[in-house]
Amino acid sequence: MVTVGFVVEGASDKKLVESQSFRDWLKQDYQLQVIDHVIDVQGNGNLCSRNISLYVNLLKKQHNPDKIVVLADLDPEKCAPCITKRKEIIGNDNIDLVIIARKAMESWFLADTEAMKSWTRQSRFFEEYPEKTPSMPWERLKEIGLQTIGRGTGSSKISFADKFINLHKFNVARAAEHPNCPSAKYFVEKLRLLA
Repeated sequence: MVTVGFVVEGASDKKLVESQSFRDWLKQDYQLQVIDHVIDVQGNGNLCSRNISLYVNLLKKQHNPDKIVVLADLDPEKCAPCITKRKEIIGNDNIDLVIIARKAMESWFLADTEAMKSWTRQSRFFEEYPEKTPSMPWERLKEIGLQTIGRGTGSSKISFADKFINLHKFNVARAAEHPNCPSAKYFVEKLRLLA
């Protein structure tokens, strides 16, 4: 069993990596074990080459995982115009895999059609371009919630992510099957190669 340590950009990402369903999926399908301590750097400004070695070294010192994965958002309006540039900002100091969610990780929520059907109570729900929403995916989720169930996501991304992952059974492998969500597909493929 290969142990994997994660450094993530925010609370939603941390909720995903810490969820039992994500851990069970990685263990069952790829023989990867997520270590208990997930480092949340709390914002993309903290996930850069000048800081990343601190987080990676902390993870290695405390838990010594076999592999280290960084999960970050592109945030094109705030951070970097493209994935290549975003990866350059993060750097690769002792990192085995850097995954950038296009726009933001919440685009993966939009791409899991089954979880979205559960949340919206719409049996025919399908978001055609989850990574190409006019605004950020979080705003699109709010809009969809208002249109379908009469309320948005709530003000807390953490609470929504927790509910979406655990109650509505979000599954990143299903998001990766979406025809227009290449960053989720890349994430799943690269995790498989870590094993």
